[in-house]
Amino acid sequence: MAGSVHSDAYRSFLKALVALRNKRGMSQAELAEKLRKPPSFVGKYELGERRLDVIELLVILRELDADFGPFWAKAEITLPDRI
Repeated sequence: MAGSVHSDAYRSFLKALVALRNKRGMSQAELAEKLRKPPSFVGKYELGERRLDVIELLVILRELDADFGPFWAKAEITLPDRI
């Protein structure tokens, strides 16, 4: 189902977000601390157990020193025809 938390597009998005965190050399716990959230917050969205909203994504990208445009361009996400 295209709108599912576990759609191919969403899994690709999460993979790109995890790769960015790893590229920055940051652990889940370190990112959670920067976000002032418990480590489970990062773990749950990275595993797809929790869906991110756009504001959360932008704050996460800010803490990873990344801008949305370049992140999205490199993420190689194929969007579904329908949602």
